[in-house]
Amino acid sequence: MSDYTISVIGRKIKAQRKELGMTINDVAASANVSKGLVSKIENGRTVPSLPVLISLLKALRVKLDDFFSDIYFEPPQQYIHIKAADYSDIDKEEESEGFRYQLIGSKSLKCSSFELVLLTLSPGSKRAPVITDAWEVKFMIKGSATYQIGDSEILLEEGDSLLFNARVPHVPINNTNEDVVMLVGYLYDSE
Repeated sequence: MSDYTISVIGRKIKAQRKELGMTINDVAASANVSKGLVSKIENGRTVPSLPVLISLLKALRVKLDDFFSDIYFEPPQQYIHIKAADYSDIDKEEESEGFRYQLIGSKSLKCSSFELVLLTLSPGSKRAPVITDAWEVKFMIKGSATYQIGDSEILLEEGDSLLFNARVPHVPINNTNEDVVMLVGYLYDSE
């Protein structure tokens, strides 16, 4: 089990305990475990055995399936960068000629809304990194730009695409002497 998953389990147990107004002692007594063990689990320093986890969840009045509904084995990927040369052809219609479909990228989401915009970045354009409550899809139509997402920098060139969690601070930077044009899609989900 990854450190990420262990940390998420601990944080969820702690959040539920606090939501119920319970102390570590209350949970430990109800689950028949030591308060030291509860503290270690909440702080991601140990992995509870299955019987202990079930006892803790019962003490916290949480259903097992509800508890694990949003826990992943690895942290969600912050972005997907695909070079134009790496797009894969897909067959969508058997009886068509001259139609070429290329899979740019995909992400399963429960979207409540979608926006599609055309963005032009002038040379020397400036903006501080922003956070958007959505996933964003970028497709470079013209030019190249550096995309800063958190601590990562990705060079996007004409034909490249980028899909990322826009809840991470991000900003495109045009370091060229020409306009950069990109198609931008916003996928608003329930995360």
